[in-house]
Amino acid sequence: MRSLKLDQTQTIFAWGMYDGQLKRAIALTKYQRRPEIAGVLGTLLGKAWLESKSIKLPPKITVVPIPLHVKKQRERGFNQAEVMAKSFCQITGYQLDTQALIRVKETEAMFNLKTLAARDNNIQGALQIGAKLPKHPVLLLDDIHTTGTTVKEAIKVLQQKQIEVIGVAVVAKAGKQQ
Repeated sequence: MRSLKLDQTQTIFAWGMYDGQLKRAIALTKYQRRPEIAGVLGTLLGKAWLESKSIKLPPKITVVPIPLHVKKQRERGFNQAEVMAKSFCQITGYQLDTQALIRVKETEAMFNLKTLAARDNNIQGALQIGAKLPKHPVLLLDDIHTTGTTVKEAIKVLQQKQIEVIGVAVVAKAGKQQ
């Protein structure tokens, strides 16, 4: 478990490293359609979050999972980040908003893209604010953090509507830029 600075105001909280059994568990969740694993990972992330002494946050937080495009979510049957966020919120008591962000552009899987420029181009314009704005500061939640391209785009979209983003919680953080 580790915390990293995204910029001066946002922290990335990662439960583990994206390797070994954790990497296999996330792959099973996404590609073998095992949402129950995502639920367990969200619970573990929530417990680690509550045990962390270094996190100082406002008392009311809205957790916003990184969205999937509707086509990909239909194919997979679920959004793993949303399942993780539900379990995370059950443990932490935070409010969940699965509609604060929506993915309006179908994007290529980031692991297929080898450069930061390709990843930036892929995600640019892919996210929009949903039907209603969150009432409290936002904690973004995702399964994996590699280069940060997706969360940076999400933060940009939220901040354009003056929505405070206090950090990002992820199940796994890649050890090096990919």
